[in-house]
Amino acid sequence: MFMQANSLQKVIISLQHINTPLGVMIAGATNKGLCLLEYHDRATLPKELSDLQTLLNAEVVEKSNIYIDQAKKELHEYFAGVRKKFDVPLSTPGTEFQIRVWNKLKEIPFGETISYLEQAAAMGSIQSIRAIAHANGCNRISIIIPCHRVIGKNGNLTGYGGGIERKRFLILHENHYSMHYQSDLFSGLLNVP
Repeated sequence: MFMQANSLQKVIISLQHINTPLGVMIAGATNKGLCLLEYHDRATLPKELSDLQTLLNAEVVEKSNIYIDQAKKELHEYFAGVRKKFDVPLSTPGTEFQIRVWNKLKEIPFGETISYLEQAAAMGSIQSIRAIAHANGCNRISIIIPCHRVIGKNGNLTGYGGGIERKRFLILHENHYSMHYQSDLFSGLLNVP
């Protein structure tokens, strides 16, 4: 069951473009928090926006928003290597299951990765590994809800809506600025096709 807005009043989703080292991202926010941070070239972006409009009973308007401004600042700090945890408030409408999966993703520490199997085990639901992986893919807030930190059980980089090259960049970036720096991970990922 989807958690939807109860009000008949239209919500405004403010949209802005954010330039990052990974290309342009589209940020969206309501008066409750950031609800979208997606790569501009992701094929599912139009559907994600449409779903948000339906789930939140919202209208999309290109304008500024305090949560987008905060996300811009925090992303700049993240890419500079000085921010390891995001504080911008989030608005993540979805099913109860999706919200549980996204909350579990936020618990994966900066600079670390886990496998989809480990994620399913941490949620107490190994038999739901495919459903959990699908919920990861439905995440509309890239980087801040760090689905890029989930990898295949053999260490392969799989399943990232922004593309494997972006996933590799994010993992290497975090590894470089992490207290848990792993030179073998760093060099191994450079050679992955």
